[in-house]
Amino acid sequence: MGQGRIPAFDISAVCSGFLYPMASAGALITAGITDSVLVVAAEAYSRVVDPTGRSTAVLFGDGAGAVVLRAGRAAEPGALLAYDLGSDGEGAELIRIPGPREQPTGDRWFAMAGRKVYLRAIEQMAHSALRVVKDCGWSPETIDLLVPHQANARIADALARRLGLPPERMAWELARTGNTAAASIPLALAGALATRTLAPGARTALTAFGGGLSWASTALIWPQLTAVSSEL
Repeated sequence: MGQGRIPAFDISAVCSGFLYPMASAGALITAGITDSVLVVAAEAYSRVVDPTGRSTAVLFGDGAGAVVLRAGRAAEPGALLAYDLGSDGEGAELIRIPGPREQPTGDRWFAMAGRKVYLRAIEQMAHSALRVVKDCGWSPETIDLLVPHQANARIADALARRLGLPPERMAWELARTGNTAAASIPLALAGALATRTLAPGARTALTAFGGGLSWASTALIWPQLTAVSSEL
């Protein structure tokens, strides 16, 4: 990219792997360590999903998305107004890839305890999103657009009901992209911008849940941006 020897590091938080680095980038900027950060979320599920697995292969996709955060005024549109981060290591076995000690021969594919993950995802994303909304001084019904991790439609529907939001206030790209883990939120944002679902001044909440188990949320007033072409 021609950026020279600037700092760069990875964060492994699976489906929360866009919002965790967003919080880290915001903290670096607030601390005065840097004045801008490029946050990239990229996933290649095709490397870890069994291509013959009917419960996984049809659900997951490869993808990538990115945003640039910059220093600015706390009250200006685009400022990240609140964060909520959490994890529960006791649920680590619910979403996993077996290691070489567990499966020394043969392929080691991604596995998930679907029903248990479904229930926890709804619970944690709802609580996390409500925390940041409350911290912003908003109420759930005033959210203009909720952008959740694009896990599956049933989770999204249940999450919308928990928050009292109609379907049209939910950003949704799953049908085109599949579950792209960390990349799913930036891809959903790109889709919402392309369809004009997301407009300047919109109260926007982002929330995710995934392996680890981990979850994260943030909220912002959407800024005025110059649209460029994107590939979805």
